Amino acid sequence: MKIRALAAEGPARAFIRAFTLLEVMIALTIFFLAIVSILASVSRSLGAARSLQQKFPDISALASDLMLTNKLEEGTGQGDFGDLFPGYAWTGYTNQIATNGFFQIDFVIRSVKGRNPIEWTNSIYLWRPESRVTTFGRR
Repeated sequence: MKIRALAAEGPARAFIRAFTLLEVMIALTIFFLAIVSILASVSRSLGAARSLQQKFPDISALASDLMLTNKLEEGTGQGDFGDLFPGYAWTGYTNQIATNGFFQIDFVIRSVKGRNPIEWTNSIYLWRPESRVTTFGRR
């Protein structure tokens, strides 16, 4: 009699411990909803980071070349940004402000992308006392 009682409890106990198909489906649904919401959040974050990236060139690369030299001369120079910013070109105007080697360099950056050309100017000041100074027309 004891053997039959144990045998009757065995399959009932196994049935209680197992998950039903409905419970597994609900768990998978909750899991996939969480994964989709996380992926949507990551996608929005990447879009925001992409929108914060600099899309226009600045004069930092141009100014760094001038910072490495000890001598400047009045005049103009021009070039482009190559593959880094295709479609953008720059022109630099170097003017001596004072006879002690104080220079102003104006960079004009132009773009011909789209219908409307874009142009903006940035300036830096450098003191290069070893440069050839011209006193013509200055006090």
